[in-house]
Amino acid sequence: LYSEAHPKTYLYDYLLMTNRSVIFFGFRGFLDFRSMFLDEYHDRLFIGAKDTIYSIQLDRGHMDRDTKEIYWPPLSGQREECALKGKDPFTECANYVRVLHPYNRTHLLACGTGAFEPVCGFVNVGHRGEHMFAMEPAGVRNGRGKCPHDPNRPFASTLVGGELYSGLTADFLGRDPVIFRSLGPRSAMRTELDQRLLQDPKFVAAHLIPDTDDKDNNKVYFFFTEKALESEGKSRAVYSRIGRVCANDAGGQRVLVNKWSTFIKTRLICSVPGPEGIDTDFDDLVDVFLLRTKDEKNPEIYGIFSTISNVFQGYAVCMYRMADIREAFNGAYAHKEGPDYQWTTYEGKVPYPRPGFVSAENHFRPYNSTKDYPDDVLHFARSHPLMFQSVYPANQHPVLIKTNLQYKMTHIVVDRVDAEDGQYDVMFIGTGTSLSPGQAPNPITSLEISVKRQQLYVGSRVGVAQVKLHQCETYGNACAECCLARDPYCAWDGTSCTRYQPTGKRRFRRQDIWNGNPAHQCLDQSLNADSFDSVEERVVYGTEDNSTFLECVPKSPQATVRWFIQRAVDGMKDEVRNMSTTC
Repeated sequence: LYSEAHPKTYLYDYLLMTNRSVIFFGFRGFLDFRSMFLDEYHDRLFIGAKDTIYSIQLDRGHMDRDTKEIYWPPLSGQREECALKGKDPFTECANYVRVLHPYNRTHLLACGTGAFEPVCGFVNVGHRGEHMFAMEPAGVRNGRGKCPHDPNRPFASTLVGGELYSGLTADFLGRDPVIFRSLGPRSAMRTELDQRLLQDPKFVAAHLIPDTDDKDNNKVYFFFTEKALESEGKSRAVYSRIGRVCANDAGGQRVLVNKWSTFIKTRLICSVPGPEGIDTDFDDLVDVFLLRTKDEKNPEIYGIFSTISNVFQGYAVCMYRMADIREAFNGAYAHKEGPDYQWTTYEGKVPYPRPGFVSAENHFRPYNSTKDYPDDVLHFARSHPLMFQSVYPANQHPVLIKTNLQYKMTHIVVDRVDAEDGQYDVMFIGTGTSLSPGQAPNPITSLEISVKRQQLYVGSRVGVAQVKLHQCETYGNACAECCLARDPYCAWDGTSCTRYQPTGKRRFRRQDIWNGNPAHQCLDQSLNADSFDSVEERVVYGTEDNSTFLECVPKSPQATVRWFIQRAVDGMKDEVRNMSTTC
């Protein structure tokens, strides 16, 4: 687990030993975690695992206390049939619960792989204050198009107004990439099997983002990577994409029947400018987080991207604004006249109503639905799903770049924190090499943040950990150490480093995130200016030809540690250089 307020890495065993985390391992020996839904309304955490769903009450102090489970294995004979089809009976032929969404105030929608026979059901979680947790037998149904067959294949989904929007491969062999709308009273809707729409996509996230206060204008956005038709060369390059559909899309009457008529997409760019105009592109989208703001129509979008290269390995985090995304979707369509032509902007007349939009009340008269659209509009929508203008990050560059790492960056959540000198976005980034006590490394597979509880919920295959967002007590017992940490969650209150409260009225709060200058913040704390010019010295005695441990990780990222060796012969001090970072 990696925090980028100022970077710090915490391991599960360290957090456990210091009582800063609790971990839930399940009741059946091995959790095999697959999905997680943090329900702030019911004060519960729901976990989808192998053949099991768990409900954890968050006010009990310990994640095992009063936890309930639903055992939900495949139907009789499905495991055997799955194995006969060539799948692994131990790691694939089970019901891995991969979809957990709130359906209404009393029920969850849950979907699992069902031993390569996807299945969905409704879970009764009761009203607020109750701890009911039971599967509704009458609600169990086929899950095809709602959940992937394969427990390991990437997909994304979101539930809007009782309808499930899913980006996945909908068949057993994984050859039918599709964006689906299912459930609800309307006919199911999907993308056509057309490489212009989707080509070997890897879906990452799906979110409802309103365009206006009118719900008829709601858009569902999908974040994914795919092989790009517009890329040059015989082997298609992989690009990151943002695509969207209108929630009110009803398809066409004669063309695109029960198919999306409003699907459009464009490239999502995260790159670093290089010499001679050659950029370093981070083209592989890994994870997405929407930082909600007071204006629900304009969240800020954070994404982790990695390079696709055997030469250069790196990760970047880019942040995007909805104004730039809408500008791209309102712009020109990409067009290619033929196989020997270049991609350009479409210069012809765009039919009316504009493809990629659905008619709201009094907006596209006389068309009240996409079913009323002329055929030429739908033909244009089918052949021009790609927008010409790409979406670039805010300020035209990443907010974080990491290269030559010993771990992967897999998941991100962001918290906007009020500090004494302004607001800071604190990024919590899950890595691919997390550790669990006494076990082999297990990658972080999910992150959820509760700003209300000031907790982070970290999922890996073996368990789910609850971690405090702030670790102020780790910064020592001195004003200078607390100030040098430059942690927006923490401040010196006169006696200790504690949680910073923006509305608090304590007199002695000391915090300086921007500069981290203890000389300005801590002079009245029994210190003087000369004390900051001094250097703390620690003497460690060693025996010749034996190893000696030299601590090299300071408590503050603003401090440095230097070691010198003083030999008894001449008393001179020589600096110890080329020390390993692990010492």
